[in-house]
Amino acid sequence: MNIIIRYATTADAESIALLSRQTFYDTFAEYNTSDDMDKFMKESFSMQKLTNEVIAPQNIFLTAFMDNELVGYAKLSTSENPPELGNIAAIEIGRIYAAQKTFGLGVGKSLMLECINAAVKKNKQVIWLGVWEHNQRAISFYSKFGFEKFGEHDFVLGNDVQTDWLMKKIL
Repeated sequence: MNIIIRYATTADAESIALLSRQTFYDTFAEYNTSDDMDKFMKESFSMQKLTNEVIAPQNIFLTAFMDNELVGYAKLSTSENPPELGNIAAIEIGRIYAAQKTFGLGVGKSLMLECINAAVKKNKQVIWLGVWEHNQRAISFYSKFGFEKFGEHDFVLGNDVQTDWLMKKIL
């Protein structure tokens, strides 16, 4: 299948928000209460919040299309490094989401390769991310690209405090 990766614009915010809600729900609903899921999705994936994230200068959104349909996206952010990384030039993959129906078709791989490419173009030395400690599918995916665990941090989903692994790749 032909996957087209492009940089997002504010015009993509609504589609990104809808895809965010669907992919997050598909991945995590069975492991969390409906109250926690509802609270998190309202706070994290509202149209206004996503639009603000897409236009924020510290963020880069990459979108993946198949047959003119948005089927995935990644959010890169030049935010504050976790303490374990110190002051090294780093960029975070805040999200990398693909529609469930596209699993195994190369959407995630295409997005990851473009994330790494974007980080190199920005002269970053490290690309890093947080992943839920129980999301073995994602951990295996990141490991295939050379990411290694370097720490942990709390991730609050609704009212539930969970643990994310911090993983990094040296560029």
